[in-house]
Amino acid sequence: MGTQHKHSLYIPLHHSTTTHQTPIVLHQPPMASSLHSSSSSSTIARRLTFSPRFSGPDPKSVSFPSQLSRTIPPLKSTASRTVVRAVAVTGSDQAMELDISLSPRVNSIKPSKTVAITDQATALVQAGVPVIRLAAGEPDFDTPAVIAEAGINAIREGYTRYSPNAGTLELRQAICRKLQEENGISYTPDQVLVSNGAKQSIDQAVQAVCAPGDEVIIPAPFWVSYPEIARKADATPVIIPTSISENFLLDPKVLESKLTERSRVLILCSPSNPTGSVYPKKLLEDIAKIVARHPRLLVLSDEIYEHIIYAPATHTSFASLPGMWERTLTVNGFSKAFAMTGWRLGYIAGPKHFISACNKIQSQSTSGASSISQKAGVAALGLGYAGGEAVSIMVKAFRERRDFLVKSFGELAGVKISEPKGAFYLFLDFSCYYGTEADGFGKIENSESLCKYLLDKGQVALVPGDAFGDDTCIRISYAASLQTLQAAAERIKKSLIELKPAARS
Repeated sequence: MGTQHKHSLYIPLHHSTTTHQTPIVLHQPPMASSLHSSSSSSTIARRLTFSPRFSGPDPKSVSFPSQLSRTIPPLKSTASRTVVRAVAVTGSDQAMELDISLSPRVNSIKPSKTVAITDQATALVQAGVPVIRLAAGEPDFDTPAVIAEAGINAIREGYTRYSPNAGTLELRQAICRKLQEENGISYTPDQVLVSNGAKQSIDQAVQAVCAPGDEVIIPAPFWVSYPEIARKADATPVIIPTSISENFLLDPKVLESKLTERSRVLILCSPSNPTGSVYPKKLLEDIAKIVARHPRLLVLSDEIYEHIIYAPATHTSFASLPGMWERTLTVNGFSKAFAMTGWRLGYIAGPKHFISACNKIQSQSTSGASSISQKAGVAALGLGYAGGEAVSIMVKAFRERRDFLVKSFGELAGVKISEPKGAFYLFLDFSCYYGTEADGFGKIENSESLCKYLLDKGQVALVPGDAFGDDTCIRISYAASLQTLQAAAERIKKSLIELKPAARS
């Protein structure tokens, strides 16, 4: 056997001006061809160890701050970078530095709390903890059989190759028919772009129209990704709070007071995630009048929940309002209404000038959406007006669940409720419990600590309202069976009863 060579990698972790070096030692036998050892020594064995000489933070754990600065200055010196110094200790002491710093754009983005909590709850379930998961925004129904069969047939028939970047003509034509018949807005196939989910459609739209320093106007509560999508585009998210007493709807007068010459995009989501609020047509018309007075302002209308709506509420597409077609980007998809979350299929429609720009971005990222999913999408749009019977059955179940939760939590003194008119979320004001404490847990200070308590004590996974821009509330997804929701409500109520006023210090 040849002599075993040892290599050390020193990782300096910069804290202010102090550098701590962590040696990572790799033991690697030389290749047989270079040291004439037996063929069995050509199998490389590596051992990775941390030196006890490290005096900084625990080298076996890496943590990222949850609160990140909005403005990250450019990196100007290696003092603000993380550098790996590789030192070869066999024959030469020459050092080689590798910069492993991340982009300031990445560091400006917060991770999604809904994804994090869902993953945590899933891990607990897999470990045998009976957690009830009400955090994810995903229907609990299976994809309707007709849609699933269309996908299966696409595979069997060999429809498994790349699709056109903008989407198949068949699907874009079907989308145009749907938008005309159901939404009263007219598009041609070259004014539609099919993407891998509505999130991609929104992301590309903001990238396409925003310049650095532009403002993206976002009413709160908001879907968690809107502000981060704006930051990714080097735009500034401008958050406009709304009130539960006004059903979380944007006040046109407040909107007008926040608009500036830098205002570029107003994002509207109706029905709303996380509140379930639906914008009445009259209110949208009032907003449209304000938008019309600002020539740079576009509207991104997120209508992904349009079919999950409870009468007498009705859905109005913003682009259908007088003078708004030219400045509206309409986003929709198949995930929510058709229970097709895993198929990853969404779309955006708008003036060709903007859609072509989105198309260009997509061509240099993911390219076209799955050919199989697009065949399934054609089948979904063929189910009938508003998804036909398959969707109406799901909506009926969602409404029954909503009614149960509103009644159940309405029995709690101090809890404020805005009854959802659509989607499948309940956004409850639980701030009356802030300032209380629980034995063995500590003080409930905000929505995050309350959700941690309910997960720890009640084993129910919910999403804190601060993720959506309103720390007074908690989001409950009722995309679960009525039996599951009944058990969850019982656990939550029992846990809340055990809270008591915090002891005065």
